[in-house]
Amino acid sequence: MNQPHLSAYATNADPPRLLVITLSNIGDVVLTTPVLEALASLYPNTVIDLFGDARSAQLLSAAPYVGDIFLYNKRATWCERLRFLAALRRRRYRLIVDLRSPFVAYLLRAEQRLSKPARRRPGLHAAQEHFAALAPLLPHAAPPLCRVYLTCGDHEMAGRLLADLPGTRWLAIAPGANWPGKKWPRDHYRALLALAAPSFDGAIIVGSEHDADDARAIVSTRLPCVITAGNTQLRTAAAVLARAHAFVGNDSGLGHIAAALGIPSLTCFGPGDPVRYRPWGPRARVAHAAQGDLTQLTPAQVWSALQTLLAEVETA
Repeated sequence: MNQPHLSAYATNADPPRLLVITLSNIGDVVLTTPVLEALASLYPNTVIDLFGDARSAQLLSAAPYVGDIFLYNKRATWCERLRFLAALRRRRYRLIVDLRSPFVAYLLRAEQRLSKPARRRPGLHAAQEHFAALAPLLPHAAPPLCRVYLTCGDHEMAGRLLADLPGTRWLAIAPGANWPGKKWPRDHYRALLALAAPSFDGAIIVGSEHDADDARAIVSTRLPCVITAGNTQLRTAAAVLARAHAFVGNDSGLGHIAAALGIPSLTCFGPGDPVRYRPWGPRARVAHAAQGDLTQLTPAQVWSALQTLLAEVETA
């Protein structure tokens, strides 16, 4: 994408509309979905437009309440940015919720504007912080669960990708992350797959094209594996995760997607802050490395944590 633009499926502004200015990273976007879910319940007869980034906005596009998506390019020239804002200003919104900054909403036309608090509160999860933007509307409400919507086409594509994997009890593995310090070592993942082999029919190794080398490096001879890393769009990757019995991965967006889909998920945290950024969901757990050093988090520890999680889920 060379310049900011309105999505190709833009429509006219007949129904009442809200605008949510969302975030860039995949995990951050998932953690904003409680805001969208609450707004959709609070304003059931409105359409929610989105202002976001191309790489993560597609994750929200299948939600039934989402209307037009304005895709913003951070590398745009000032002239392109002005044209982008001019396109947004053609529509008057009932409400704008700005989860990115407290400023952009005031350049647009709206009856009411809300933004998340400027200061972070220690010990507050990011999902709670985003949801605090709605405090004037829902002063005593707790954030609902994160949610990711998928289409029949997404599920059909996932089914084709996994057609050769035996059985149905599959472990999804996400070995990638946005920087090396957040990656659990490859040999630890291989050892985990060996430990998991008696309990699972197969493994699905997921990720982006940047994770393909990591995916190939951890394939186990003890457990049938399918690599989808680099072969899927974001919603298709989510549909693949939806077919998994459990998920283990690094601190990355895929762990947040798995948790939002209700998949029992275990995230390996090293230097990150799990209090603030852990996946938000009742079936999501964290294995936190001592001193933030993921090399010190052993496969036996992760396997034990996963077994505990699955036992809790199966007896709930």
